Amino acid sequence: MEIHYINAFLVGLFSTLHCIGMCGGIIGAITFSLPAEVRESRWRLAPYISAYNLGRITSYMLAGAIAGMLGHIFSDSFQQNGHLVLQTLATLLMVAIGLYLAGWFPRFVAVERMGQPLWNKLEPVSRKLLPVKSPFHAYLFGMIWGWLPCGLVYSALLWSTSAEATVNGALFMLAFGIGTLPTVLTAGILTGWFMRLSRLPYLRPIVGITIIIIALATGYMALEHASHTEHVH
Repeated sequence: MEIHYINAFLVGLFSTLHCIGMCGGIIGAITFSLPAEVRESRWRLAPYISAYNLGRITSYMLAGAIAGMLGHIFSDSFQQNGHLVLQTLATLLMVAIGLYLAGWFPRFVAVERMGQPLWNKLEPVSRKLLPVKSPFHAYLFGMIWGWLPCGLVYSALLWSTSAEATVNGALFMLAFGIGTLPTVLTAGILTGWFMRLSRLPYLRPIVGITIIIIALATGYMALEHASHTEHVH
């Protein structure tokens, strides 16, 4: 299971290529809603940005817990076959993420449509939280924006069903969320650098191929373990 957490962290880390514009915009909305004396001091701004990210990752973990629980129910219903189905789907989904990050599967972004109905209800609530007046306020804002339609987040969420347990699903999404922190925490400071980095022609294919290799290796190990377990029984 530990390898799945590592993979989730790597997908979150590599999501820089996809979401720097979106995440930077959200951080900008929070920052510019704060008083000037807070915006101009990194030490005073840090609690707000940290609280926002804590709220965002809290929502990821909540969604991951639900997904893990549903995966457990599915796996129990179909016993060993259910486990193999989830592991296979998780592998295929991770390969799709790799193809998308490499720029070879742009239609993958259609996954974002899954959450649009929910977001249509939450987005007006997020507007009422602006301007952000305290770190707790920023935490609530982050919890709502954690449900923002994002292909990579939703893909990681679908992938977390293979964790087959409520706690494991939450930990899976925690690992993914931690992977996104370097980008989001430095948004506004290193955004320009990240944008230039993402435009390097060879970077996206390298990242995508790396994810695909990890996916295939992890899927192979999972299937080998399942085959060995079935043989023992």
